[in-house]
Amino acid sequence: MSDTLQSLLELLGSEQASSQLSAIDDAGHSYIKDLKINVSNALKFQHLTEKEITLLTLASFINEKNSIYTQLFEQKAQNLGSTAEELAEIRAIVSLMNVNNVFYRFRHFTQKAYYEQTPAGIKMNIMMNPKLGKEFFELVSLAISALNGCELCVKSHEESVLKHGSTEARVYDAVRLVSIIKGLEILL
Repeated sequence: MSDTLQSLLELLGSEQASSQLSAIDDAGHSYIKDLKINVSNALKFQHLTEKEITLLTLASFINEKNSIYTQLFEQKAQNLGSTAEELAEIRAIVSLMNVNNVFYRFRHFTQKAYYEQTPAGIKMNIMMNPKLGKEFFELVSLAISALNGCELCVKSHEESVLKHGSTEARVYDAVRLVSIIKGLEILL
């Protein structure tokens, strides 16, 4: 195992490389270095706190159903002071965004009046009083919607997060973070 791959795994709090990461590393491919630099930079974006970065990364791992790294980042979030309620809320946000992303992509793709005019009938009570605050709730919702490719949801949550006091720099860092983590997840 190269020093670069070892360093990447240390950033993630992991001790073992996947067969895909190992194959790239064993071939001496330069992408391992790029990946390590990208992940390293993503885990310290200046417009997000360490706890926010950890929770967004956790949300990304939950979204991609990566149980090993979900556990690692859940523990990291707890070490940074995240409560059980906050961790549950991250899981709930990811679940709700998956429901909404599929449903609203369907509406957007079909563009039929009946589907647009018929109430969705999807309960979203967690949006009313989120434990992590409305701004961060919307930021996580935006990031997951970007990962899931729902244009309508991305636009809606981007508008909402800015109305709740966020900045374009925070939005950019959040989406860039989950994008980099998504690229890593493909190889885990």
